[in-house]
Amino acid sequence: MNEFIYKRKSIRKFDLTALADDTLEKVRAQIERVKPLYPGIRYNIEIASKTRGIFNVKAPHYLIFSSEEKDGASENIGFIGQQLDLWFSASGLGSCWLGVAKPEKSGSATLPHAICIAFGNPAEPLHRELSQFKRKPTADISEGADERLEAARLAPSAVNGQNWHFIAEPAAPARLGGRIHCYSKELGPLKALIYGKMVAIDMGIAICHIAEETADFRFVKDANSPQRKGYTYMGTVG
Repeated sequence: MNEFIYKRKSIRKFDLTALADDTLEKVRAQIERVKPLYPGIRYNIEIASKTRGIFNVKAPHYLIFSSEEKDGASENIGFIGQQLDLWFSASGLGSCWLGVAKPEKSGSATLPHAICIAFGNPAEPLHRELSQFKRKPTADISEGADERLEAARLAPSAVNGQNWHFIAEPAAPARLGGRIHCYSKELGPLKALIYGKMVAIDMGIAICHIAEETADFRFVKDANSPQRKGYTYMGTVG
């Protein structure tokens, strides 16, 4: 169990003093340790001191994510980035996903920009009580019973949209947990234009929370997964 899933929060007020060099080296080392959801998708993470764009958050440092554009790339970035978000929370550092911020300078020379995460020492309380989370009830986003659904429910998402759905199956013999089928909500044309990429990143973030609570995590495509009107099947934790 990752206890920080149940008390992390998005930090939007930072001490703007740059982190010490040894702390930034720890961040770089952690970047090298993260595990992708899809190992075959190329991506890159850089540390920057500035970003640009509306709804930006002032912070001393930013992670700049870039990725090749192919099926599963956005979920992959969400999965990777949330591992770092949780690590920041566990390490006493604040962080916040920035959906519309862009690097001040172009990041990777070969990969398109994906998203940013602000980070640094927090200038507000770093953690919160479980009762302070503003999330939909589990019954509104899932079917079936599985303790890991609570971890998925608490995942951050763009404008707190929580555009996901999960179907939990009972555990098979000799397995610690059952399968969880993961779906993203199909958006209307306008919302899809604005939030379509972010919904896929959010899906990766939620899958990361499930992975943190799964002893033997695997993510597969199941040709026999249940279908749900209004939702797109993304994959199965199996």
